[in-house]
Amino acid sequence: MATVPFTMDPAVYAYAPSEMGNRSPRKLHRIRELRKQQGVSLRTASRKLGMPASQVREEEKPDTDLLVSQLSQWADILDVPIADLLEEPQNNLSSPIRERAKLVRIMKTVKAISERTQEANIGILAEVLVDQLVDLMPELADINAWNNVGQRRSLDDLGQIAERRISCDSIIGAMRD
Repeated sequence: MATVPFTMDPAVYAYAPSEMGNRSPRKLHRIRELRKQQGVSLRTASRKLGMPASQVREEEKPDTDLLVSQLSQWADILDVPIADLLEEPQNNLSSPIRERAKLVRIMKTVKAISERTQEANIGILAEVLVDQLVDLMPELADINAWNNVGQRRSLDDLGQIAERRISCDSIIGAMRD
C-alpha cells in the first residue's frame, strides 16, 4: 500500500478541527493587550485562573484558539465584555473600559503616594482623593498601591510561594515580559 504525503494550506488552519492544534495563522483575540491596559499582572492573572504563568502566557498569545469558557474566565478577570476580547473596536477599548483602566491607574498611584508620604498634609490630600475616587467608582476601594521593587510580600503571598514550585523557564519568560 502506498502512502500519499499530505500538506494543509495554512489558510485552512483557522477552520480545521481543534484536534489539529490550538494555533491559528490569524489574530483571534486581544487578551494580552487588554491585560496590560487594565493593569493586571501576569502573576495576578495566573493566580486568578489557577494555572502556571507559562500557560497564561500561551493563552494570551493572539493566535491561540481558546474555548468560550476560557474567554469567559479572561473577561471576568479583566472586567471587560467578551466582545472586547475578540474584536478590535474602532477606538481601541469601549469608552467605559478605557475610563475604568484610567481610574484604576490613578487609584494605584494615589494609594502609593498615601502609603509612602512622610508629610501629613500630602497624606491627608491623598486620602481625600482616595475617598473622591471611591465615590466615583466604589469598586476602586479594593485597589492596592503599585508594588515597590523588592516590596515585602504578605503572609498570604508567602504561603502561595511556598506551595508552588517555580521553574527557571517561567522566571526567564517573566523577565522578558
